[in-house]
Amino acid sequence: MTRATVWTVTPQPVASPEAVELMREYMTEVADRWFLLHEGRTTTPEEVEGYVAEEAHGDLVPPKGVLLVARREGEPMGCLGLRWYDRERGTAELKRMFVRAAARGLGAAPALLAAAEATAREWGAGRIVLDTRKDLVEARALYARHGFVPIPRYNSVEENPYAEVWMGKELLP
Repeated sequence: MTRATVWTVTPQPVASPEAVELMREYMTEVADRWFLLHEGRTTTPEEVEGYVAEEAHGDLVPPKGVLLVARREGEPMGCLGLRWYDRERGTAELKRMFVRAAARGLGAAPALLAAAEATAREWGAGRIVLDTRKDLVEARALYARHGFVPIPRYNSVEENPYAEVWMGKELLP
């Protein structure tokens, strides 16, 4: 019999070495998938570093937002950003969901989503939205399994030129 994986999910400063490394891995994976699909190549290390440098993640710093990190036996294995999208309307937004390959299928993503929903409720949000790409089929399936449904585009092309799919979830009290 296999022992169940126990996850702890806690806020992490975006400038911490662990968060920076998780964001680097996230950027590498999503950029590689986009470049392979559209240009038949992966990203270069220089491109990844450029993306990491561009993304200050200031939107994931309180009071604007938070970066949640999932740990297994103390080791950071995934992250998920949550930020206010429209505070007046009570809408929070998920950003930068990532789980390391070694932890996929072990419950990290559901633990991160549950923590994000609990945090959004604590903030007083009644809804969570997200945008993603069509090629990120695993992410789209995960979100659908956890109650996210397709919604009309809520952000501009300038906010996210790569977004192709928009999803939302009403939060129950």
